[in-house]
Amino acid sequence: MIAWAPFRSTKAAIKLHTLLDLRGNIPSFIHITDGKTHEVNVMDDLVLEPGAFYLMDRGYLDFARLFVIHEAQAFFVTRAKSNTKFKRRYSHPVDRVGTAVLCDQTGALTTHQSNKDYPTTMRRVVVKDVSGKRLVFLTNNFALKPELIGDLYRQRWQVDLFFKWIKQHLRIKVFFGTSENAVKTQIWIAISTYLLIAIAKKRLHLDHHSLYEILQILSLSMFETIPINQLLTPPSTNSASDFEPNQLVLV
Repeated sequence: MIAWAPFRSTKAAIKLHTLLDLRGNIPSFIHITDGKTHEVNVMDDLVLEPGAFYLMDRGYLDFARLFVIHEAQAFFVTRAKSNTKFKRRYSHPVDRVGTAVLCDQTGALTTHQSNKDYPTTMRRVVVKDVSGKRLVFLTNNFALKPELIGDLYRQRWQVDLFFKWIKQHLRIKVFFGTSENAVKTQIWIAISTYLLIAIAKKRLHLDHHSLYEILQILSLSMFETIPINQLLTPPSTNSASDFEPNQLVLV
């Protein structure tokens, strides 16, 4: 048992709470806690940006904290839980033929506590995914088309892809130490490596390279003195024609 990361009687765990900026798939906020810390508590540490969209899964469904986002003039999109009580006030027309939207409603939360935590109107959009499953979204944005609400929420999967990339390519599946300092140091090194590669890819306009390819090139050229922009720039297509052999051409 690791005392600093309690989870269960025979297991320890940590959580890596991450806010990913989709403009560059770069984490703008990261907080490491033990496995027992609930996700919604981390929302209190966020510095909210007016006009930004915050896409969250149902683990972050806390109406008092969602109202804080609303009061900060930011927007949220999250999924409703099965027991969320919502009373419809208005139904807006939707295109059920050309889109997967089933309904677009304006209403309010009906239980005493939820209405106290979020005392204003909210929008509920119900869409059908490719498997036919109904997905219920809650948002405080009333301007976007209902199909865009579902499309925005799908971008939340970029967080899962971010963690998958780090686990696969930065060897973070196994920890070299179990102390708090050792675990957090290994995690921050992995994240810093990802950030440096992502920044280099953007600044050098390396659209022809994936993040993994850049990582491989840098790892194989760690002790080279070649400037990084030359190392990652593809060779010129005219390099073969400019080459003059020392030998005479046999005819």
